[in-house]
Amino acid sequence: MVLGPTASGKTRLASYLAAQLDGEIISADSRQVYKQLDIGTGKDLGEYTVEGKIIPYHAINIVEPSEQFYLHQFVEVLKNSFDEISSKNKWPIICGGSGLYLDALHKDFSFTQIKEDFELRAALEHVSKPELVARLLTFPSELIAQVDQNSMKRLIRGIEIATFRKANPDFIKTQTLPYKPFYLGIKTEKEERSKNIYQRLITRLDEGMIEEAESLLKNGISHERLQLFGLEYKFLSWFLQNKISREELITQLHLAIVQFSKRQMTWFRKMEKEGVRIHWIDASAEPLEVLGELKKALS
Repeated sequence: MVLGPTASGKTRLASYLAAQLDGEIISADSRQVYKQLDIGTGKDLGEYTVEGKIIPYHAINIVEPSEQFYLHQFVEVLKNSFDEISSKNKWPIICGGSGLYLDALHKDFSFTQIKEDFELRAALEHVSKPELVARLLTFPSELIAQVDQNSMKRLIRGIEIATFRKANPDFIKTQTLPYKPFYLGIKTEKEERSKNIYQRLITRLDEGMIEEAESLLKNGISHERLQLFGLEYKFLSWFLQNKISREELITQLHLAIVQFSKRQMTWFRKMEKEGVRIHWIDASAEPLEVLGELKKALS
């Protein structure tokens, strides 16, 4: 498993390791599943060719941008891809930085299959956060252990799931996950990360990121839907609606991505507190050096 904050070089390292270890890559990026979202999501598909060798990849370009893709669907794609790669006696190399997708390697998310209870949601929609927390805490601790109590949306979903599980105790059976990942984390200093994010942003604008957003709009994607695809597309939507200038697009989007990278690092620290051991490597480390360390750790 190769993880790290945005613009740290995850894809490049994962592709190199896959080429050397005869592996295939499973993307753990919540936006790269969507077709037509190439530049803004940083698919960097050119990096999946290493020294003339094409590295197969999974969980990329599998959903139309008009469709929704949920966590339980990723869990299924992850399992199927993992089994397919393993059946060929190849190395599954998971690469990405989307927190919940990374958690799917060490947490059972069977409960995500539970459908929305729209009647319950309507009843909870105007309830205050303290009242939602109080209601959540009326359920047994094992039903609410993973609920983020800082998010109104997740509190309501947590109550929804806990309500269903309490009424249907046999529906969810804890699964034994087949993954025993070795986590490689790419470490970057704040200043270096900010610089890399800025340089990558300028490169993507030069490569046609604005035109990509325009194309999505022409193909029927609304501005509201476009903004749900993450920071890049939210700011591009504002720019294309003349709400911000090109200069504001660059400065504000750069700052927002830097702040996002900080949240990613916070998530990785949370994973470590939960018992996940991440072997951190410096972003400047040579891939060959990383390969040697990996082989040594796995031997």
